[in-house]
Amino acid sequence: MPPRFLLLADVAEQLNINVRHARALVQTGELPAIKVGGRGQWRVEASEFEAYIQRKYAETKALLEERGTLGRSVDEVAAGGAADDED
Repeated sequence: MPPRFLLLADVAEQLNINVRHARALVQTGELPAIKVGGRGQWRVEASEFEAYIQRKYAETKALLEERGTLGRSVDEVAAGGAADDED
């Protein structure tokens, strides 16, 4: 059975970001989490993490629809020089 909660380090590793960025996602409320223990360590429920990922997929799809690249061929998009933020 997989763990119910993830450490911020786990979140950072799975998203390929640093822990500072994962903490910022939590502190801004973009990624719901709870504080536990005497030192107030953050924990992200696995279901909240999955919901966050699904929201990001939906946001990305909306962005691609807005740009007009969704559904076009890879060759068309590449030839059009569509700028992307990152690989």
